[in-house]
Amino acid sequence: MRFDVNYPEVGASRDVPLPDGYRHLRRETLVDAPLAEAADLLMTWGLHERCGLHPRPSAPRAAPGVKVTLRFASLLSIPCQVTWADQTATRAGFGYGSLPGHPERGEAAFLLESVGERRTRFTLRSFSVPGTPLSRAASPVARLLQARATERFTAVMREAFAAR
Repeated sequence: MRFDVNYPEVGASRDVPLPDGYRHLRRETLVDAPLAEAADLLMTWGLHERCGLHPRPSAPRAAPGVKVTLRFASLLSIPCQVTWADQTATRAGFGYGSLPGHPERGEAAFLLESVGERRTRFTLRSFSVPGTPLSRAASPVARLLQARATERFTAVMREAFAAR
């Protein structure tokens, strides 16, 4: 499969350790939902929609090769491509990488793992470096925005199933 991402370590977010030379982020939370329900929200771009990123994917489910453009505050276009995806009885998730035009270079993984009949662990991990002259110049702000987005993903996933 051909990937158009703008970094060499395609698929490296699938496992740890993450590649050297990048900033690493990792957050996790427990979700009060069976794996299948949480996976449906994640794999169909519902989590991204709930986070306000207005995904425009080339396919309705995350799968290797699928391209998705995210929109942040109607100002920033964030093009990505899915580099790997898993869905088994105990695990579901995917990783996507930055395409040219993305403010960062790197990859993010969204992983769900069953930890009980109605409990799921959600882990988000990423590796990245600034990908444009603007994001390099505004590196502290870019890092802050990335950290806040990571926190938002974990909070929204947890909250999606909390009021049930």
